[in-house]
Amino acid sequence: MQTSWTTPPPPRDTDPSPAWELLLPAASGPPRGRRRELGAALRAAIRTGRLAAGTRLPSTRDLARDLRVSRGLVSELYAQLTAEGYLTSRQGSGTWVARLPAAPEAPVPRAHPQTSSAVTDFRPGLPDLSLFPRSAWSAAQRGALARLPDAALDYPDPQGLPELRAALAELLSRRRGVVVEPDGLIVCSGVAQALTLLGRFLKHHGQDAIALEDPGSPSEFPLFTAAGLRSVPVPVDTEGLDPVALAATGVRAAVVTPAHQFPTGIVHSPERRAALLEWARRTHGLLIEDDYDGDFRYDRAPVGSLQGLAPELVAYTGSVSKSLAPGLRLGWLVPPSGMLAELVEAKRYSDLGNTVAEQAAFAAFLRSGRYDRQLRLCQRHYRTRRDALISALATHLPAVRTSGIAAGLHLIAEFPTELGPLLPAASARAGVRLRPLGDYTAPARPTPTVFVLGYAHLGVPEITRAVAALAAALPDIPVSSVAV
Repeated sequence: MQTSWTTPPPPRDTDPSPAWELLLPAASGPPRGRRRELGAALRAAIRTGRLAAGTRLPSTRDLARDLRVSRGLVSELYAQLTAEGYLTSRQGSGTWVARLPAAPEAPVPRAHPQTSSAVTDFRPGLPDLSLFPRSAWSAAQRGALARLPDAALDYPDPQGLPELRAALAELLSRRRGVVVEPDGLIVCSGVAQALTLLGRFLKHHGQDAIALEDPGSPSEFPLFTAAGLRSVPVPVDTEGLDPVALAATGVRAAVVTPAHQFPTGIVHSPERRAALLEWARRTHGLLIEDDYDGDFRYDRAPVGSLQGLAPELVAYTGSVSKSLAPGLRLGWLVPPSGMLAELVEAKRYSDLGNTVAEQAAFAAFLRSGRYDRQLRLCQRHYRTRRDALISALATHLPAVRTSGIAAGLHLIAEFPTELGPLLPAASARAGVRLRPLGDYTAPARPTPTVFVLGYAHLGVPEITRAVAALAAALPDIPVSSVAV
């Protein structure tokens, strides 16, 4: 039975303007070190260019109100950074970001450049770990630990702390259209553990194979192999996983990334979603939805989860690896109701439950609204970096065609065929590492001119410099040479 869902209207945004959100984690820290943390955050923002030279800062009254700190603290902060040369101030005209001395940059040689010692790695799937909200997370941890009763420090419920499951159920329903109650959700150590639990469940119930997207995530193959399943690659076309090819495999379980397919960047079309659900109904099969990059959409409205259309045919999983940090090992699994009890027991005997302190901190982080704010912050940064990469390619390598740019943390770049034999040596000379699309196919297939470029972990200046250096190491190719 198809289940419809609606998203409630977003709450009224009372956050300060985007330019000052980068100071919010420092402002929420303990009072004793608040001025130091705010000063460090503001210095870093000026040094890295996130606050450009010549930017006029808010008045001390306005910034104090936005950050919910005292005006005296902001006045002291402005005075200190003015004395250090980060800010300039003139009576009656306000406070401005000063122009810092520029670090000298070595020119990029165009003729036979030498191999660079510094490498810019366009590795896909890596978030910007410097965006992790250390102060806000620390505050959430301290508050959560202070409130935890002693009994909560015993071995935890393997399904997850009830308060975290309640907060996650609300979040997933509101942001991703997932049909879930707190009792129907399992807290996991990331998507990897969720897939492992599902693989073992399928093996225990007589399945010996699972379908994986081709191209797709290379980490899935060893996870399911360890669970005793054979992985069967199924091709992805311009609309998503091919349902005809899927049916021909004879398998009864498949992993899909419908919101933003990795690595092609395809968003599964409504028709393709319907066809995959029909396959699951007809075969009494299971679709495992990895909501990869589902929260980061740039040029279109967010696409709701596949699970929301048919909760009994889809096991939904996701994590905070892109929004907070992979090292937290926090994720979730929403299985069909008939699978829940067995999966919870399997998790009990696999790890005796996730860390209580981290679960409690994440629950507090969600309830406070900090996680929504963190998603907005990441969205802005990643969109800026995506736009910088597209712009740099258009400027320095206009013959390169890009796709899969509407969401996520990476894009596909297709170089002209003539450049294929030249790219390995040119990228080495330029100090740029590129990942071929063929690294993500099963079996690996040569794709000498198609690459998966991750950009989320790279700053705008580094992206621009790397693309310019790569262009300098390659011969000019006219735009008309690209096949369409």
